[in-house]
Amino acid sequence: MAESEYSSNENASIDSDSIEDQSKQDLELQFSEDEETLVIRMFNLVGERWGLIAGRIPGRTAEEIEKYWNTRYSTSQ
Repeated sequence: MAESEYSSNENASIDSDSIEDQSKQDLELQFSEDEETLVIRMFNLVGERWGLIAGRIPGRTAEEIEKYWNTRYSTSQ
């Protein structure tokens, strides 16, 4: 019986970790107004050259910027 209690607690811990990971990803996708403006301006100049855009925004990776762009400005058909 104690084993099943341990298993349920272990699963709760795993679920908690998943929630924390999702929260971290959501925080990464929160861009300031200045960052957003810069991403839009750079995208209009250089297109989908995410590495080049990331070079202009300290602390941001090309992957973060591409993910942000695709979630915010991607057009679904």
